[in-house]
Amino acid sequence: MNMIETNKLTKTYGDFKAVAGINLHVRKGSVYGFLGPNGAGKSTTMKMFLGLTKQSKGTFTIDGKSYPQDRQAILREIGSFIEAPAFYGNLSGEENLHIIRKILSLPKSSVDDALELVGLTEHRKRLARKYSLGMKQRLGLAGALIGKPPILILDEPTNGLDPVGIHEIRTLIRNLPKQFDCTVLVSSHLLPEVELMADDVGIINHGRLLFEGSLADLKQDAVQKGYSHEHLEDTFLAMIDEDNQQRGRRR
Repeated sequence: MNMIETNKLTKTYGDFKAVAGINLHVRKGSVYGFLGPNGAGKSTTMKMFLGLTKQSKGTFTIDGKSYPQDRQAILREIGSFIEAPAFYGNLSGEENLHIIRKILSLPKSSVDDALELVGLTEHRKRLARKYSLGMKQRLGLAGALIGKPPILILDEPTNGLDPVGIHEIRTLIRNLPKQFDCTVLVSSHLLPEVELMADDVGIINHGRLLFEGSLADLKQDAVQKGYSHEHLEDTFLAMIDEDNQQRGRRR
């Protein structure tokens, strides 16, 4: 069963096509790595799932529910982290999470659980404006995880983290489906990062979905197309480069 499914999902801004008729299939209980260069259309796709921007064409369903008819029901099932999370700088990390908790009508213990999950318990009383970039990323992730939602949509959640922080968050994301019986859609522009936590990947470039499948499928696809396949990052770069060249020829 697919938790998230799109049918020719498209988003245009005037003459610019940010997302071009993509068909995604995010399996329930999986970590799906949504991969592409900066500006490829990853964030725009995620914003459509959250109702932050409306699709121009096409449709999508989340947990069998259709947008926009079931928008409120969809949003109740999703925890999200999109771009740089915004907080009240004059409130502590803990107080910021309590605001989310009250909106979602969750028990007080959910704040403690979320802080523990992302490793911010000892910094809970610090003002958010005094958090480092990495700590703000963690706080944003805590806001997405609070209440343990069945669907998580995470847009480049390791940005700004040091290598140790990246490893910790990557391990956390990898274990989330087993821990909370949830489905995770996580974007990145780094294949090595996705490779260590995802079951399936979707590769997008200039709004077009170039590949979707397991990492094993990606390697097989690379062999068939004559790409380098010793390192999947080389496969990813070759795939993007060929698409860019084809786009240039089409012009």
